[in-house]
Amino acid sequence: MLAFMLAALVLAPACADNGSEDARFTDPFAYCTEIQDIDAPDERYVGEAVPDAVVEGIRIATGASADAPVEFFRDGTSWRCMDGEVYACTVGANLPCQAKADVSEDPSPSMSEFCVANPDAEAVPAAVTGRETVFAWACDGSKAVVERQVFQVDGRGFIAEIWYRLETPGG
Repeated sequence: MLAFMLAALVLAPACADNGSEDARFTDPFAYCTEIQDIDAPDERYVGEAVPDAVVEGIRIATGASADAPVEFFRDGTSWRCMDGEVYACTVGANLPCQAKADVSEDPSPSMSEFCVANPDAEAVPAAVTGRETVFAWACDGSKAVVERQVFQVDGRGFIAEIWYRLETPGG
């Protein structure tokens, strides 16, 4: 009986209470299965900020070598739930993991200023457009214009190409 009680205490945090508002999770995969869609873990997730399963999952998903420093992924990775699955993004080269995609086709004031100063520029740099935009921008004369769409938007509004669906460990 004591063994059963200890097992229940150890396993309880990782298990959902079938929709209970009081359910707590330490396993991101169990959490996402229950929660379905959320842009960042909330108070119901009580495990490590970036658990080992997410670190290993993003390492595999990005094709990084097995000897890549764990700290790189643990320190720079965000994870969330979409359609009951765990998705992760690692900041890498200034990727906007925490931000929703910018789908506006209206130029920002900084883009307009850039094009006034650089008429007919073939590209408006990301430092000016912001890294959240899904478009490549250029200058048509002194006017900032969308050249083409370069990223897709996922079902939660993030840039799809920088988020990876992680496989459930052992699944």
